[in-house]
Amino acid sequence: MNSSKSFRLPAEWEQHEATWIGWPYNKNDWPGKFSPVPFVYAEIVKHISRGEKVRIFVQSKDHQSKAEKVLKDSNVSLSNVGFFIKKTDRGWLRDSGPMFVKEISSDNEQTILIDFKFNAWAKYDDFKNDDRTPSFISKKMKLPKINAAYNGKQVVLEGGSIDCNGNGALLTTEECLLDEKIQVRNPGFTKNDYLRIFKEYLGINEVIWLGKGVAGDDTHGHVDDLCRFVNKNTVVLVSEKNPSDENYYSLNENRERLENYYLSDGSKINLVLLPMPSPQIYKSQRLPASYANFYISNSTVLVPTFNDSNDRIALGIISELFPGREVIGIHSVDLVWGLGTIHCLTKEQVK
Repeated sequence: MNSSKSFRLPAEWEQHEATWIGWPYNKNDWPGKFSPVPFVYAEIVKHISRGEKVRIFVQSKDHQSKAEKVLKDSNVSLSNVGFFIKKTDRGWLRDSGPMFVKEISSDNEQTILIDFKFNAWAKYDDFKNDDRTPSFISKKMKLPKINAAYNGKQVVLEGGSIDCNGNGALLTTEECLLDEKIQVRNPGFTKNDYLRIFKEYLGINEVIWLGKGVAGDDTHGHVDDLCRFVNKNTVVLVSEKNPSDENYYSLNENRERLENYYLSDGSKINLVLLPMPSPQIYKSQRLPASYANFYISNSTVLVPTFNDSNDRIALGIISELFPGREVIGIHSVDLVWGLGTIHCLTKEQVK
């Protein structure tokens, strides 16, 4: 542990230098549904690039040409878009990308990268290219990088497994980080171990532990499909009203954990409930469709939508929480077949 440094993980709504994404190419991520996915990415790039740079990983010059064509066909200006050729395994930059943190000193804050190990959610074998992403960005952006280690080993952590308020509080789930049987990230780690790691590398002084994530989540409990900070003491939590739905009891249990929670600064958490869309099922598989997987860019909040009657309700709730940003729905029925949506594929680089 590196106790000589002091870091702070900014909240997503703080100003970004850029957003990183990986242009889709791995058809195995969307088997039988790949063809519309690049056009969904184009919509995402269009709206983010109006307020910040978008930096896109491509596999080759030919892949870049294909991406540029889709973007131009979708009327996306490339003036705020940059391409970086780098081999990747998948495009879920939220999880394989670095944590961009602020190193705090007496006279200024500088951006540095914290490199947690990525092992494809402790589930898949193809992750070595993705695990090199933080090193690549560090070299290209000329930003210092620190490997997150604990007891002599690099810590496994995906960006989608945590959410923070920029003020020392962090959300995560027991299902993802503490399960010792399924998709085990760091065997034997306790809540106290994680608190020490989060405090050391991310400047976190309290961890809010929720229980289970949403049904259909391939990551086994990522919090970014479940509960998100929208300001320093307000969270949105997805909720299910149908008692026969497999999410009903676990989401209620999470609500009970948050209803009377006080942050370390003495403020009570303001809890806002988001609906869930009706179950999204494709080829007999429940998909992790959730309005909580929105992405907060400098000028917009992009929210996944699912051709569902709750789309409008969710967009309205989120619009009220972000009065200074345009809230835009992104059609994600095809995208979620990849078992993730907008937040999963984006990674903010803070200023």
